[in-house]
Amino acid sequence: MIVEKTFIEDLLIVKPDVFGDERGFFYESFNADRYKKYGIAAIFVQDNISKSKKNTVRGLHYQTGKFAQGKLCSVVVGKVLDVAVDIRFGSPTFGKHFALELSDENKYQFWIPPGFAHGFSVLSQSAIFYYKCSNVYNKESERAIIYNDASLNINWMVATPVVSEKDLNAPAFDKIEKSFIFNK
Repeated sequence: MIVEKTFIEDLLIVKPDVFGDERGFFYESFNADRYKKYGIAAIFVQDNISKSKKNTVRGLHYQTGKFAQGKLCSVVVGKVLDVAVDIRFGSPTFGKHFALELSDENKYQFWIPPGFAHGFSVLSQSAIFYYKCSNVYNKESERAIIYNDASLNINWMVATPVVSEKDLNAPAFDKIEKSFIFNK
């Protein structure tokens, strides 16, 4: 397994060891002891799977307070552009984003700890997106940022985004609460 740091502190790319032959492939998608050695010490309490069609944009979502979530994201089928935005006030990368292509071909995982807004766009005909969460979903703690906020300048790599009504009504980045403070 290879774990790479990104230019945003605490965001990690996990490239699992994949063993393949004429029958197919095998890889270990999670092992608490191994991941902990690389700085992913979260205890995962909820797994989520979503299926989306091409050009779908989901996000940018996060939860606050005692329900803040870290997410270990991957794609089971298809290809997405996975995006994390640093919303930790005082961080040197506050308001910056990192985007990574996750697919069933590269089998990469993206570790997004609490303090980041998260979203993805579907680049293939459809995609099955899988993510482990370090906290349970809580509707009252749920927050969002409009996906196309000009100050974030995210290129979602889709021509005509398909976005839920709820996500279209999310507030702008400059309206977020100081829910996360950078402490390093």
